Amino acid sequence: MTEKYKILYVDDEESNLRIFKMTFKRDYDIFTAISGLEAIEVLKHNPIQLIVTDQKMPEMTGTEFLEKTLPDHPDVIRIILTGFSDIEAIVRAVNKANIYKYVTKPWNREDFKIIIDEALTLFQYRANKDIKIAFLEKENEDLKNQIVLLNEELDKRK
Repeated sequence: MTEKYKILYVDDEESNLRIFKMTFKRDYDIFTAISGLEAIEVLKHNPIQLIVTDQKMPEMTGTEFLEKTLPDHPDVIRIILTGFSDIEAIVRAVNKANIYKYVTKPWNREDFKIIIDEALTLFQYRANKDIKIAFLEKENEDLKNQIVLLNEELDKRK
């Protein structure tokens, strides 16, 4: 069995945390946090691939939380969830917090699962791309070294 993707869900309402966890625990490893500060602690100790956060929270907004996580966790995919339409928050989230999607509450399980799966596919694509780039960079370096050796060999024959 392959390891499940790890999702961190951040919301200041306990009932929302329970519902999200119950809804998706079969498909993913779900971590929850009741605040942005608690979520930052979860991120320090767990390799999270996707963050889903509520926008309206008392200590810091979802956008502020995601902005704080960006430097240390640039590869994590980010989704903001909200029951309110706040155009300024949407613009800031896109421009400053590097979000993948902005989803409105209430969410439908099937639709939200599709969004989550698409986000995790993007995460996997980026991870695979990084691995391939590292492999190609090493291959390129090896080829450069071979050229140097061949040139040295040619110089000896002259």
